[in-house]
Amino acid sequence: MRFPFLAFAVLALILLAGCGSKAPRDPAPTGYGSPTLQRAAAVSGDFASVSGVDRFIRRMEQHGFSPAETARIISGAQRQQSIIDLMNRQAPSKSTGPNGAWSRYRAKFLTEDSIANGAAFWRRHESALARAESRYGVPPEYVVAIIGIETRFGGFVGKTRIIDALATLAFAYPRRADYFAGELESFLIMTRDEGISPFQPRGSFAGAMGLGQFMPSSFHRYAVDFTGDGHRDLWHPEDAVGSVANYFKGHGWRAGEPVAARARVVSGANAGLMKTGFDTRYGVKDLAGRGIVPAGSLGGAGQVSLLQLDAKGGYEYWLGLPNFYVITRYNHSTYYAMAVHQLAQAIRERKVGAGGVRLSAN
Repeated sequence: MRFPFLAFAVLALILLAGCGSKAPRDPAPTGYGSPTLQRAAAVSGDFASVSGVDRFIRRMEQHGFSPAETARIISGAQRQQSIIDLMNRQAPSKSTGPNGAWSRYRAKFLTEDSIANGAAFWRRHESALARAESRYGVPPEYVVAIIGIETRFGGFVGKTRIIDALATLAFAYPRRADYFAGELESFLIMTRDEGISPFQPRGSFAGAMGLGQFMPSSFHRYAVDFTGDGHRDLWHPEDAVGSVANYFKGHGWRAGEPVAARARVVSGANAGLMKTGFDTRYGVKDLAGRGIVPAGSLGGAGQVSLLQLDAKGGYEYWLGLPNFYVITRYNHSTYYAMAVHQLAQAIRERKVGAGGVRLSAN
């Protein structure tokens, strides 16, 4: 019959301990792992219980986001299967021989409308483009060409909510989940710093934003307030102009130097057997010894990349200079960079030169 007595004694000791003024108490739980904050940070909606979400919530705490705040944002994001489908279709097809791919690609961008609209955009924002050239050394035509190819001079900036694009790719696209989780992290910091709702910005299905289609990580590195209003707004033409020029400068643009020159391949040269691409490096003298010589100025460059373009009627060969490589930092594609270069030259001729535009391949 000792059990009731022992139980009463234990209960008494517990009550006394709870009433003692000097009894130590455990601190209130503060970490994300505590039950209180786990309940506060519960994610609902399309990404509830999805792998990687809890880890991302903890990651955002490093930037001052409470678990509850991050969970609220993720709960408001929507999974878009169409985004995953589009990403899966991005893989380039491999060509087995000449098929005119460059000519078709070029025709998408070097159109009469693109050139005319590029010259008009230049006229509307001439002051901002001149300031950008003075500050960053990038000629206006290259900034305008980038904006033209990316968004048709601001006419097509994308309609997908950025939060949906990045959350879908961070939590439902394992192949590149780490990359897009980083972009989602940068995006949430951007919206907080700029004082805008994370559900407001819209852009591409991959999360690119504004007239220049910057990813959020590029926003933090290269976006500038070119209007002086205290905000970096990639949807504002002047901020976009300054930001694109700053991006080029940050990747090593060399003011006053050329971008690319057409190559002349002498009869009997085996250019088709050589490695080509924007990341190749050849000495100019070495190429000359192989029968490949520049048909235009190289600005004194001693090394160039050898570029092969699959044009209608046969391959074209070009020599890429350091500024050509800078353009490929925007999009790692020889065709993209050459389209930017040729559109820039056509826009400059329309804007500055007299007479009609020359739509040649040079």
